[in-house]
Amino acid sequence: MSPDGQVGGGRAVASNNLYTAILALAVGAVAATAFFVVFMCHHQYGVYLKIP
Repeated sequence: MSPDGQVGGGRAVASNNLYTAILALAVGAVAATAFFVVFMCHHQYGVYLKIP
């Protein structure tokens, strides 16, 4: 049997950092969206968060 097709420890082993790059892009998009919302709230309403 070839060692290339085996999985280690019951988990599939990624051959490159593709999943890490996708995760980093997703986290970056969420962080950028949160920053944009906070910025626009402060720009339009003058406060970051106001709970009535």
